[in-house]
This record gives sequence, structure tokens and C-alpha cells, in this order.
Amino acid sequence: MLNLAISIIPILLLIWMMTKKNALPSHIALPLTAIIIGILQLIYFGTSGRLLTANIISGTLSAITPISIIAGAILLNRTLSVSGCEDVIKQWLEGISKNQIGQLMIIGWAFAFMIEGASGFGTPAAIAAPILVGLGFNPLRVAMLALVMNSVPVSFGAVGTPTWFGFGNLGLSDTELLHVGSLSAIMHTVAAIVIPVIALKFIVSWQQIRRNIIFIQLSIWSCTLPYVWLAQWNYEFPALIGGAIGLTLSILFARYNVGLEKKDITEENTTDSLPFGCVFKAMAPTLLLIVILIVTRIKQLGLKGMLNDATPMWNIHLGFADLHISQALIIHINQILGTDTAWAYKTLYVPALIPFFLVVFVSIPFLKMSSHQVKAVFSDTASRIKTPFIALIGALIMVKFMMIGGDHSPIMTTGNAFADLLGKNWQYCAAYLGALGAFFSGSATVSNLTFGAIQQSIAHTVGLPETIILALQSVGGAMGNMVCINNIIAVSAILGIANKEGYIIKRTVIPMVLYGVIVAIVSTFL
Repeated sequence: MLNLAISIIPILLLIWMMTKKNALPSHIALPLTAIIIGILQLIYFGTSGRLLTANIISGTLSAITPISIIAGAILLNRTLSVSGCEDVIKQWLEGISKNQIGQLMIIGWAFAFMIEGASGFGTPAAIAAPILVGLGFNPLRVAMLALVMNSVPVSFGAVGTPTWFGFGNLGLSDTELLHVGSLSAIMHTVAAIVIPVIALKFIVSWQQIRRNIIFIQLSIWSCTLPYVWLAQWNYEFPALIGGAIGLTLSILFARYNVGLEKKDITEENTTDSLPFGCVFKAMAPTLLLIVILIVTRIKQLGLKGMLNDATPMWNIHLGFADLHISQALIIHINQILGTDTAWAYKTLYVPALIPFFLVVFVSIPFLKMSSHQVKAVFSDTASRIKTPFIALIGALIMVKFMMIGGDHSPIMTTGNAFADLLGKNWQYCAAYLGALGAFFSGSATVSNLTFGAIQQSIAHTVGLPETIILALQSVGGAMGNMVCINNIIAVSAILGIANKEGYIIKRTVIPMVLYGVIVAIVSTFL
């Protein structure tokens, strides 16, 4: 019992620090929590100073992945803004529909759904949120909408990575893995009837939602029906193809005012005043981004394998660790300070250098940007990532400390305690353990890797269907995106929001809890 209390107190303290009236900003609260957990590991759990130091090094290096993605997203966002593309895109989208609900569902829901299927890694919010802000929506409210909307497709994000890779170490047959994906999709689809509506409430009124509810549901089902159908026979493409179909249909529905409140629609189509070439030029960087994401994420096209080629090229001993660089420039540092602690960075596959930085470097001459504009883009990006970088280092070191100890680590102690307490009722809470994993790690994939084994063990121990419990874990990891510290820091940095992490968590936790209730109920019928 004392182990459980020691394990939970730092997390409760973090939540309190970030949600109290005069909340501490994340770049203070997260490193402070990491220090507290480190002291507890050293004094109470008896962890060696060498292992803690190795995890500090690994956690610090791990921040390079999210911060490089954030930097690339901000860089592209500033490029579109400074070059004037953002204004043209805004005018074109307003031409499709002046209705706010139409714009929010097309960009915040269907477009983000497709991007999640192609890339994951927080890319949907990085691309969709700035477009919505460019349309005149409040940045803080857009951040909350983007976090909540980007939950349903996540179990099949980055071409199914949370499913096929997240559960890849559990010894499941392909049939069992497909069944887990199928059940996840069904749970997500039922929750999707409600969750996007709640997300819209962050920006528009209930009256607007009621008056446009037909369009909202048409847009939702346009994505989720093909998504759930595809998940019956494939666990890689449901979000990608479902999102593409949903985006196309949502644009058509909006164009012809299907289900939208008529009085909010202008008869005049503003796209008529914009030459096609002008719109295409403004959209070209975003279109290029999407194309690169798709062709580098679909295994059958061959590029994905090349960008993940782990064939050794250089091996160097650094003194404190071993450095390995593969032919695809995957940087792998292992045996840090003589421990099993390691770190890796997929230079060409993490969506930073490719596609964000690549698209920016191609766009600068294509958009005929001046040296003054280019300098403004890079200086603004550099100033925006300083604080998030500190926060992310704190968050990732905290996660590393929470996972030290294997089966007796604070994170496993917490999970096991709840399983022992609930027994067969675990089914009603399994999704929240998945969400806890995403809250800690910032990734549904990492949540599945971390908690998949314990969920499988609990299912066997208490006699619950293994595939249903793993599906709940997968859904939980996805819904945890709403409150994930890393994602909140990322979208806040991209939109230029400062010190609002606690404010955001207090509001996004409500739909997350509701999500868990819905999928728990659905699971009883499966």
C-alpha cells in the first residue's frame, strides 16, 4: 500500500500544480515533478544514481523527437503565414462554406482524421490547428478542439502503428491482432457520435450545433463508416482511407449546403474571385506535405522500409555509451553509463526533417520569399520552441523515472493495484489505464507498448476476453491524447499559447472521461 501511495503522490501533485488557481506553467511543474520522482527512486526504491543519470540522459535526448516535429510544424506554419498563403487558404475555405461548423468539421475533424492516418506523431494538430486559427477562430479554443477531435483515428494513426507495433510484443496471431483492431474501431465509432460534438462546443454554441447537427453527423459518419468497415480486414489503413473519404464527402456536403443552416450560407461563392493558380500555389506546400506523408507511410510503396533501414553503417564508442548509425541515419545510443538504458532517433522517418523541413526548404523559392521573410520565419520558430523544449525534457525524464523498476516500477504498481481492486470489473476501467499511459508518454503507441502486457495479464488473471481488454487499452491510449502533456505543449507552442496547459487539461479531461464511459458500455455488448 505504501508503494502505491509513493507511486501516485507525485502524479497527483503534478495535476494539482498544473490545474490549481495560480497554476504553474509546464516548464516548471514537469521538471519539478521529475526531480521529486527521482528523489523517491533514489531514497525509497533504492535505484542507483548511475541508472537515474542514464535515464536523465535518455529522457533529455528523447525530447529531440517531439521538439523537432514541433519546430518543423511551426516553421511551415510561419512560412504559410509570412508568404501570404494562409490568407489565400482562408479565403478559399470561406468560399466552400461561411458556416463555422462546416469549417470546423472539414478541417478540425475530417482533414485531421486523414492526416492522423498518414502520420500520427501529433501532426494533425500541427497542420489543422493553424489553418483554423487563420480562419479567425480563437487559438486557445482551437487547441482544445484539436486535442479532442484527434482521438477517434489514433488507434490506426501512422498507418496503424499503435495497433501493429504497439501490441507487436504480445505474441498475438494476425487474426487476434485484426480482431483487436476491429473491436477498437467499433468502440471508437460509437464514441464518435458524441465526442466531436463536445469538441465543437469549445468554439461554438449549443444553438449553432443543434441547427447544424445533420451536417455534423454526416461528416462524422463519412469518416467512421469506411473506417470501421476497413478495420474488419485491415489494421493499417482505416484512419487514412476513412479520413480521405470523409474529407471528400464533407467538402461536398458543405459545398451544397447539405445539413447546414441555410441562413449562415452566403449565396456568393468567394472562390469565384480567386484564380485556380492562386489557390493551388497557396495550397501547394500543404498538398506536398500530405503526399510525402502518405508515400513515406505506406509500406507497399517501399519508401517506408528505406527510411527505417536499420542496417549498421557506423559504430562508435562515446565513452559513456555506444553510438550506432544505420544506413537510414537512424541514430541509436545504447548501454548509456553501462546500463540497459538506450535512445533512438529515426532521422528520416520522424516527421520533422521529412516532410516539414523539406517542404519549407522547397517552398521558400517556390513562393519567392525574400531573405527578410525567411529570417523572420526562422527567428520566430526559434523563439517559440525554447520553453516547450524545457517542458518536454521534464515530461520525458519524469516518464523514464516512473518506468524504472520493471514490474515493480511506479507505473506498473499503479496499474496492478487498480486491477487487484476491481477484478472482473476491470473491463469498465481498462481504457483509463491506456489513457494514463498516453498522459505519461505522449503516445498511444508507447501506451500500448507499456501497458499492453499488463492488460493481457489482467485479462487472463480475472477471466476477461483478451481481445476486448486490449481493444479498450488501444482506445484508452487514443483518448489519452486529449490530456497528454506532450500534445498540449506541442499544439500550444504551434499556436503561440503560453502557460495554459493546466487550463486545457481541466477542460479536455471531461470528454476523455466520457469517452471511457462510452467505450466501457460498448465493450459489454461485444
